[in-house]
Amino acid sequence: MTQASKDMMACIDECQRCHATCLSTARHCLELGGAHAESTHITMLIDCADICRVSADFMLRLSSHHRVTCRACAEVCRACAEDCERLADGDQTMLRCVEECRSCQSSCEAMAA
Repeated sequence: MTQASKDMMACIDECQRCHATCLSTARHCLELGGAHAESTHITMLIDCADICRVSADFMLRLSSHHRVTCRACAEVCRACAEDCERLADGDQTMLRCVEECRSCQSSCEAMAA
């Protein structure tokens, strides 16, 4: 593999978008306080941001191990989407995070296959 495929480039974009969304959502949650600022939730958001960044990096350098990180990324994105959905209650920032995490999950599942 000498060049990323169209599907891989799309997955890289998804991962980078999800990374940014999870970081900005963590900030939003800290500002909201309460259940949103609980350490387990903030840790989930940061974990998701980190694995998305790692997965994008693996694909950008065409690592032969990108399927491993994409598989992990899909799993963490699923968990993060569920956690954000639990706290969303109509909050647009939380709902956007749910949407981005699910989109990244789907893209990473395809890349992991």
